[in-house]
Amino acid sequence: MKSKRLIDQYHRLVRLTDPEIIPYPAAALVHSSRHLIRHTADVPVLLSAMAGRPDWLLTHNTRHFTQIVARRTGLRIATPANFFRTLSSVFS
Repeated sequence: MKSKRLIDQYHRLVRLTDPEIIPYPAAALVHSSRHLIRHTADVPVLLSAMAGRPDWLLTHNTRHFTQIVARRTGLRIATPANFFRTLSSVFS
């Protein structure tokens, strides 16, 4: 029963976060935006995040999604842990 409860809670989380599907960016845009981030495979992810205009971009990939990338793109990039620390400091 614990697994069913966990799955139910996960489904609730997904509904609450209301995820948005962003189309894969065009190849020409990916190519022309290569200067935004060091790792080529991350360019589509970054462009999709920019298109979705999230309040936060959460990632553990801080080697590529750096604060320099954040400044270049106007995105607020953080690890999940830093996000939750920031969030808890606002409400404490």
